[in-house]
Amino acid sequence: MRAYPFPFFLEFGSKKRSVLLLEITHAELMHISVEPSILYFGTPVVLLSTLNEDGTTNVAPMSSAWWLGWNCMLGLGASSHSGMNLCRERECVLNLPSVAEVEAVNRLARLTGSNPVPPWKQSVGYRHEKNKCEIAGLTSSPSTEVRAPRIDQCPVQLEAVLERHQPFGQGPDKEPGAIAYEVRVVRAHVDEAILVPNSEHRIDPDRWRPLIMSFCRFYGLGAEVFSSTLAEIPEQAYRPAPHMSR
Repeated sequence: MRAYPFPFFLEFGSKKRSVLLLEITHAELMHISVEPSILYFGTPVVLLSTLNEDGTTNVAPMSSAWWLGWNCMLGLGASSHSGMNLCRERECVLNLPSVAEVEAVNRLARLTGSNPVPPWKQSVGYRHEKNKCEIAGLTSSPSTEVRAPRIDQCPVQLEAVLERHQPFGQGPDKEPGAIAYEVRVVRAHVDEAILVPNSEHRIDPDRWRPLIMSFCRFYGLGAEVFSSTLAEIPEQAYRPAPHMSR
């Protein structure tokens, strides 16, 4: 909490008006207009695996991802090698690392499958690497529904197909610099250790410890902070029945 000049509250004789002025001034001073370079307030890290033109695997860390049902939106730079692979192959795997895989994820941070390396990435220290999994100490296994492989060390592996994509980041003074990809999950694989005991299909949020990126820094989750009213709704009420029926 900010400190306020004491005389500021003495010019009124009424105690009631002094308290009111304190509340207004507090609200005004606690919120200021800012222009951060990035607005990465915190999302799960995803290791996105796609196939290169020669059939080898490209794996890239990213965190511009969110889910609604079994569909996911991914945000990638317009010149992203993973994005090019995704457009061509129209499939991928979303591998979600836990906090235990943070060192492997970090080893991928400034590697790119693009050759030559795009100018901006060159300027911030990226280098081309063909065998990213080997560099990061990761291994992979075949998927069941798509050609792109799954990353063994990730507790959650979501096979997905591309539904649509479009330019993203339009503004009054700039052209879009990214592409938004909508993918649909067609098969989910999880480590049994993160399931609710005696439940075949429910993830236990107390056991699942996703790796979170916030303003380009790594974090994990703490304990549950409050009992959620939404959690009172049975989880199966959200099940996308047509998709799950096959």
